[in-house]
Amino acid sequence: QVQLVESGGGLVQAGGSLRLSCAASGNIFIMNNINNMGWYRQAPGKQRELVALITRGGSTNYADSVKGRFTISRDSGKNMAYLQMNSLKPEDTAVYYCNADSFRNLGAYWGQGTQVTVSS
Repeated sequence: QVQLVESGGGLVQAGGSLRLSCAASGNIFIMNNINNMGWYRQAPGKQRELVALITRGGSTNYADSVKGRFTISRDSGKNMAYLQMNSLKPEDTAVYYCNADSFRNLGAYWGQGTQVTVSS
């Protein structure tokens, strides 16, 4: 199994910035086979949505609503993923979850989530 732990959430005013971190730990074989890592978010009353994704090779994909404001990165050597969030808006308020999937059908994993609240 792999455990993902998010950190870095909090309360920020509109226009501010936050940096989320995701630390992966657990089964070394599975961690060495992690493929994509992503950040998802879920606002109250809404479905969980993809915010940003980064492949093992470093390619990235973003939701249209965050393009130009958020940047995803990863440090595979440290088993970490990050989400730099700039120019935050009240509509970015949500619980943010880290996700990792793996090769060889070794499973997909979720963190427990971290709350991001943007006040207007």
